[in-house]
Amino acid sequence: MTSFPVSASLVFPVFLQGLVLGLGLIVAIGAQNAFVLRQGLRREHVGSVVLFCALADAVLITAGVLGMAQALGKHPGVARAMALAGAAFLAWYGWQALQRARRANRLTASQDGAGLSHAAALAQAAAFTLLNPHVYLDTVLLVGSIGAQQPAGLQGWFIAGSSMASLGWFSALGFGARWLAPLFARPRAWQVLDGLIGGTMWLLAALLVRHALQSV
Repeated sequence: MTSFPVSASLVFPVFLQGLVLGLGLIVAIGAQNAFVLRQGLRREHVGSVVLFCALADAVLITAGVLGMAQALGKHPGVARAMALAGAAFLAWYGWQALQRARRANRLTASQDGAGLSHAAALAQAAAFTLLNPHVYLDTVLLVGSIGAQQPAGLQGWFIAGSSMASLGWFSALGFGARWLAPLFARPRAWQVLDGLIGGTMWLLAALLVRHALQSV
């Protein structure tokens, strides 16, 4: 089979789509983010916790994209249905983010209590990451199905973008906790962020619908 080089002009948009989608899904108030922020505030095993959370996301995203790509490649009708379902989910997720933007929320992490051992910190990180059913819906199913829509030569760039979003976000939470905590404690900051996430998710949903309709 003849392989064709991937155009550089196609790489960046696919990488950016993965990055934006990853950030839109991961940047939300939740137990995992609060835990990473807490470890950053306490300066306890920050590097290990950040690396574990980022690697876990990368593995799940890769499994989702590659597994979905192989399955959907054999069934184009299912691929279109998955694309439309993914668009519907993104539209719903965007609506949820816009609803959150109307309310006053904040992310806080207590510095009280005894410190955690390295093993205990990783165990808690694993629990917050792997025992949360939403992580599988987001990374394996949603990101996987959208990444599988990309051309074979560009799927790796989509994975890289989505994985970079996780690494960048968790690194910012963990290593920048001292500076980010006051910002995230302000409801207005989360309202602005949720508004941006909502608009971005709607844009991605529209692009996904267009892709699905063009493949008919």
